[in-house]
Amino acid sequence: MIRNLAGDIRAFTSNVFLVDGETTALVDTGANFDVVPMVREVTDSLDAVYLTHTHPDHIGNVDAVREAFDVQTWGYDTGNLAVDRRIDDGERVQIGDDVFEAVHTPGHKDDHLCFFSRGSGVCFAGDLVFANGGFGRTDLPEGDRGALVESIDRLREVVGDDLTELHTGHGPSVTTRPKDDIDLAAKAARTR
Repeated sequence: MIRNLAGDIRAFTSNVFLVDGETTALVDTGANFDVVPMVREVTDSLDAVYLTHTHPDHIGNVDAVREAFDVQTWGYDTGNLAVDRRIDDGERVQIGDDVFEAVHTPGHKDDHLCFFSRGSGVCFAGDLVFANGGFGRTDLPEGDRGALVESIDRLREVVGDDLTELHTGHGPSVTTRPKDDIDLAAKAARTR
C-alpha cells in the first residue's frame, strides 16, 4: 500500500510516500513537519529510505527518520550528507512488494532519480513531472532545461505503456492515464 504522509500538511514540504509490504520504505522524507509519528501510526520499523533528490524540501526530515528508525537512506549522490548508500542508474531496489528500477533523470537537480516498477506499473517521479503536464523547475542551481527534456523523454521510454500510477514530489498522484501527464510535461517543457 502507498500512503502520502504529507498529503494534509500545509508547510513547505515534498510528498512523503510510505510504502509497506515485503520491504517497508519511505520515498523522500519531506521537511518542516514531524513525519516520525505519522510513520509510527502505520509501522514501527522502516527497511529503507529512498530519495528522489536532495533538495531541502525532500530531505529535511532525513536525520529525524534515521534516528527514529535506525535506517539508511539511498540516493544517487553519496557526496550529500543525506545519502548513506548510492543507487546507480538502472539499479533495482525493493520498495514494498515490488522491484523498482532507478532511472537517473537530471535537469531539475543533478542527482534526481525516478523509480519505476514494470510489474506494478507504479512510478515515483520526484520533481521531474507532475499532474496535468507540470514539470520540475530549472531555475535553481543544477537546473538545466535541455537535460530536463531529455530526462522526461527517457522516463517516457522507460515506462512505455506499462505505467498505471504516477506519484509525484508535489501535488496529487495520477492514477488515471498517467502517461498522458508525462506526455503533456514533455511538450510543455519544450515550449515554456
